[in-house]
Amino acid sequence: METSDLVSVSAMANIIHTDFFEADAVYQERLQLYPDGCHVLQDGDGKLIGYAITHPWQLYTLPSLNSLLGQIPNDATTYYLHDIALLPQSRGTGAAREIVSILADHAQRSCFTTMSLVAVNGSTGFWKKQGFEPDDRPELEAKLRTYSDDARFMVRYLR
Repeated sequence: METSDLVSVSAMANIIHTDFFEADAVYQERLQLYPDGCHVLQDGDGKLIGYAITHPWQLYTLPSLNSLLGQIPNDATTYYLHDIALLPQSRGTGAAREIVSILADHAQRSCFTTMSLVAVNGSTGFWKKQGFEPDDRPELEAKLRTYSDDARFMVRYLR
């Protein structure tokens, strides 16, 4: 992902995540703080049809939606998948599975032993197929409800 992609990323987010608004500044900051974790998917004509925004974070803490991080923690303990979004024409192509594989390889090379995320919109089944398991912790319940009623915290162990 490049800075020039952010207008398209924001436009895709507004189409894909109608219930999870995030300001453009959120995407800009994630790209600035951790460019190695920001990716785009293009179709054969070079048009953006998906993106992934990921970064190191603290396991069992969740960044609030539509909020700036300020910085990546120096003592990050997990590789956090903030958002993977695909336009309808890219779904069912294996693109999501491929980006998760790329991200897992990056996380392992970066010496993380876990990847974590918040599953929304009934996506728990997809994430289970990618090796993630729900990790229900009472201390996360209130924060998860700020995402959605069906939000689940999930972890994938890499080693």
